[in-house]
Amino acid sequence: MVVMYNFIPGMMANFALLINLFFTLGILTSFQAALTMPGIAGMVLSLGMAVDANVLIYERTKEELRKGLNVKDALKAGYGNAFSAIFDSNLTSIITGIILYVFGTGPIRGFATTLIIGICCSFFTAVYLTRLIYESRLKKDKWLNLNFVTPVSRNLLQGTKIGFMNMYRKSFTVAAILVVGFGICFGVRGLSKSIDFTGGRNYVVKLEKAVEPEQVREVLAGVFKTADGTVANTSVIALGTDNMTIRISTNYKIESNDPKVDDEIENILFKALSDAGMVTQKSVDVFKNPDVRSGGSIISSQKVGPSVAKDITHGAIISVIIALAAIFLYILVRFHNVAFSVGSVVALALDTIIVLGLYSLLWGIVPFSLEIDQTFIGAVLTVIGYSINDKVVVFDRIRENLGLYKKRDIQVTFNNSLNETLARTINTSASTLLVLLCIFIFGGASIRSFSFAMIIGVVVGTLSSIFVAAPIAYLTLGKKIKENVEESK
Repeated sequence: MVVMYNFIPGMMANFALLINLFFTLGILTSFQAALTMPGIAGMVLSLGMAVDANVLIYERTKEELRKGLNVKDALKAGYGNAFSAIFDSNLTSIITGIILYVFGTGPIRGFATTLIIGICCSFFTAVYLTRLIYESRLKKDKWLNLNFVTPVSRNLLQGTKIGFMNMYRKSFTVAAILVVGFGICFGVRGLSKSIDFTGGRNYVVKLEKAVEPEQVREVLAGVFKTADGTVANTSVIALGTDNMTIRISTNYKIESNDPKVDDEIENILFKALSDAGMVTQKSVDVFKNPDVRSGGSIISSQKVGPSVAKDITHGAIISVIIALAAIFLYILVRFHNVAFSVGSVVALALDTIIVLGLYSLLWGIVPFSLEIDQTFIGAVLTVIGYSINDKVVVFDRIRENLGLYKKRDIQVTFNNSLNETLARTINTSASTLLVLLCIFIFGGASIRSFSFAMIIGVVVGTLSSIFVAAPIAYLTLGKKIKENVEESK
């Protein structure tokens, strides 16, 4: 923010992020919520998305300064013009967060809760708090020479005249090739389904000492292997906050109901955890006794059958469909034009297909897990929520320009609107990618797959806003205008 918008504006945005973090932590504390890794991911992502509001305000302010307004009037106009886009994009993200909370389980609910709180706090800090500070300083004739550009950003993406609407045949062709290619990949390779979608056995285990779930996951990697060499999927999550109680899930021989398989799995667990020093029981029989907690033991066990897994799959699909439908209706209500709703939903569906397709293509190739579990479904829904942000901002500018220049050719209006918002699109995507890369590198194995999905989603969502959503809205709107003209004749 400092590099792109100069020291004072950049530090104001950073100050707003710190206050946002303070409020988010305060609200979570008042709920007595446990701060889990998915919760931290939701918090960090909300900070990344909060930058979007500051970028929108500053980009609109720069436009007003280029028109010749003074800093005081330019900032007032910048906040006013950016408000509707900020409100719409935040509300669509909150809608997605609510769907995540309603249809998700523990980790996803934690992520959704912190994301919703963070978005609400960012709206307050970016739109209200920073404006108060700017107005206070400007009333005292301070900061009257504020400059929202630096040598790096002065001419960056300014005055571009790219004919995006002339490229729609090429972009649609590329999109069609990707859909067909990933469709073939689904048929050939499928997806690496986790226990959530295949069924499996769950074991709640009390360990001898506090350890991170990632450490247990490393210990159990590859221990559940069938006679033909297939390695079963295994997941480990922490329960509670003591780092001593974990849930281990595996789909090893899930099709078998033989009690001997249960004994086999428990023996494998005991040996692996004992060798790692996480369990100190003398025998597997004591390890199986839930009444003997000292030294580590299995507290409870449960088999999740394929029928339950089908219900989870059904719920995941329904949650994605509901998210798309809710966004379609909201865009329709806010923009009063079905063209924008159609463009948004088609582009969001394409974003989802590409994320799923890359997971199908890359699982077993990249050096980290690409299992499709409920956390991944949360990532897909978050991608939808983030991606709609950019589309709302682009459509908001198109709607504004359609009202201002009613006699201008619609293709020119669309191209101009995309070029005018290009700097904002690139800046916010880059800042969010920085956040996601931090989560991907430092967040641990438990959310690496999640952050990888988000990285793909941000890149693809940015491109789809420009090359899919806007052209579809342009073609739909142009057809509608043509029909109205013919009816009037």
